[in-house]
This record gives sequence, C-alpha cells and structure tokens, in this order.
Amino acid sequence: VQLQASGGGLVRPGGSLRLSCAASGSIFSIDVMAWHRQAPGKGRELVASITSGGITSYADSVKGRFTISRDNAKNTVYLRMASLKSEDTSVYYCSEDQGGSRYWGKGTLVTVSS
Repeated sequence: VQLQASGGGLVRPGGSLRLSCAASGSIFSIDVMAWHRQAPGKGRELVASITSGGITSYADSVKGRFTISRDNAKNTVYLRMASLKSEDTSVYYCSEDQGGSRYWGKGTLVTVSS
C-alpha cells in the first residue's frame, strides 16, 4: 500500500489549504484514515481521523477549523484547513489502517507565515 499526500505549501495566517492523500496498491478494505502532524522539535500528533462509516474525530487544537473527509471510491482522504495559525506549521502525514496494519504516507509541509 502506498499513500501519496499533496496540497501543502505556504499560506498566510487566517488562510486555508486542502490536503489530499490517495492510497494505491493492495487495497482491500480501509478502516480508519487519518492525518497527523509533526512540528520541528516536537512529537507526532493525531490531527483528525475518519472511519469507513464517516465518523470523525479531531484534536482539540483544530476543532472548528479543520474538516476531514474521504472518498471511499477513490481511496482518498482530505483535510480542509481553515483559519490557519502559525502554530499549525508542521509536516502533515496521512495514514490508513487496513487489516490490522497502519500505513503511512510521506509528509507534506504546511507553513503558516506572513
């Protein structure tokens, strides 16, 4: 299973971005898809997750600003980020759980700066 994330970049505070992550390869039944992030010098944290049935969960720091969604037909998960803050600057990673294993994509850098 390969995960390809895209959509990162430089954005001003208060701006928006949408990240995408497409899964390919030996895909049978994807359970949870999620986004994580890791800022410089910090540990990786879970940002948002979504089950195959569409149940979502968010870190307190992004509730009301970020929206996770998925397209099961395309095996793709999205993260819509709005009202971005400088503290959202991180490398964002997508993951998907399948058959008891977790697969990771390479990160995409999001920089929030004026």
